[in-house]
Amino acid sequence: MNIFKRLFNVGKAEAHSAIDKMEDPIKMTEQGIKDMKGDLGEALEGLAQVKAMLIRSQNEKVQFETKAKDYQNKAMLILQKVGKEELSNADGDRLATEALVKKEENAEHANRCTVEVEKFSKSVSQLETNVNVLRNNISKWENELKTLKARVKVSKATKNLNKQMAAIDSSSTVNMLEKMKEKVTEEEALAEAYGDIANESKSIDEELDKVLDGKQINAENDLEALKKKMGL
Repeated sequence: MNIFKRLFNVGKAEAHSAIDKMEDPIKMTEQGIKDMKGDLGEALEGLAQVKAMLIRSQNEKVQFETKAKDYQNKAMLILQKVGKEELSNADGDRLATEALVKKEENAEHANRCTVEVEKFSKSVSQLETNVNVLRNNISKWENELKTLKARVKVSKATKNLNKQMAAIDSSSTVNMLEKMKEKVTEEEALAEAYGDIANESKSIDEELDKVLDGKQINAENDLEALKKKMGL
């Protein structure tokens, strides 16, 4: 199992060397997690198979031990029959011997199963450790991936904002504002000029009216003087 090698490769996803090679850290991490999940599936399958063999060996051990005891009891019962003279010595010895042979055969099988049980138990323990390591690493890297994706979103948003800010020409903006100020100043001056013209026009009219009103008064005065002179 190349899990530790894969973990190292996944770890490189955030390394500067990976970035220098233009490799995508997120894709590398996702692939690493995918590989680890594949390894986890294989490990679980292997664990199930070894556990099945362990259970079978444990069951066979019990069966062989039970048979060994059974043949031991049979040999004893035969000898008891010989002692009661229910069975001849020759037949008793032959049958008891056969029973003891069967007992030894089953005892050997039981011993073999004991060795297998110990071996399979160690394998199960090791595989369970590997499975736990894989699960922990998968959980760890999935959390790392979430963090990495969040960082990428923030960095992209920041980059886009900075890019937009960098695209703004500050000098042109200042020039535009200055032109706007000049335009406003011109408009204000023009409004003031029109006001002055309006005032000038009003003053001329007032002066004309004043002059004209003066002549009318003089004419009236002359008329009064003429009437006095003529005795009217």
